[in-house]
Amino acid sequence: MNAVEIDTGTPDLLAALDAGVLTLTMNRPLARNAMSRAMNTALQQQLASAELDPAVKCIVLTGAGTGFCAGGDVKSMAASGDGTVGAQTIDEAIARQRVNQRATAGKLFKMPKPTIAALPGPAAGAGLSLALACDLRIMATTAIMTTAFARVGFSGDYGGTYFMTQLIGAAKARELYFLSDRVDAQEALRLGLTNAICAPGELATKTRELSLRLARGPTVAYRYMKENLNRAMTGDVDDCMDLEATHHIHCGQTEDHRDATRAFVEKREPVFKGK
Repeated sequence: MNAVEIDTGTPDLLAALDAGVLTLTMNRPLARNAMSRAMNTALQQQLASAELDPAVKCIVLTGAGTGFCAGGDVKSMAASGDGTVGAQTIDEAIARQRVNQRATAGKLFKMPKPTIAALPGPAAGAGLSLALACDLRIMATTAIMTTAFARVGFSGDYGGTYFMTQLIGAAKARELYFLSDRVDAQEALRLGLTNAICAPGELATKTRELSLRLARGPTVAYRYMKENLNRAMTGDVDDCMDLEATHHIHCGQTEDHRDATRAFVEKREPVFKGK
């Protein structure tokens, strides 16, 4: 099946749909794929559309060239002399930031479909936050992660403090935020910040294999599974178990479940249809 290119309205974000996998590529390689307003707006629009599009089964977020995303455009911030407010009032800037974060990192985290971050190179600042918001991460062995915020006098945004604390615990998250040290691929794997690492030349193949596997999976079950897992991070144990019970029974009524049980008996692979 050939990929269908999607017009995002800006060259800063590329989008293509292939076999149920929507690949979103942050495309400012000369700026290490630092986030621009156009990129951010397009990412919000593509994620909102993907959430409701039945043709999209899995989402891959990656960066063009040899980087993932450097986060905010520090050079532009330095030129303007203000990295957060600009011509807005502080209240307006806070409101805009909240909307942007929820529609990007928040959407990746809550998206009722599997999301994968594929890191060909550095993920820093808000770029790291976007990667951590995804369900799974694959890193090239040459890629690194860094919070970077302390180096530019920022406290952090796009949910990174939440996602990192959940993934590796409070003490290590505080260390990485306070010191802004670089974490290489091997260390990221050891800490649990990434799920897999591979040679740079294998990243595209490994990402495609995983994304296609997820795209062919039981989409209804994935939706409920992800809600269960997200709720488990902060919810009461009884609330989580009650939600699991509801979702489990709902999944038992799906065509996907019935075919999968037959496939188990017949010793064949199930064919999931999202029904």
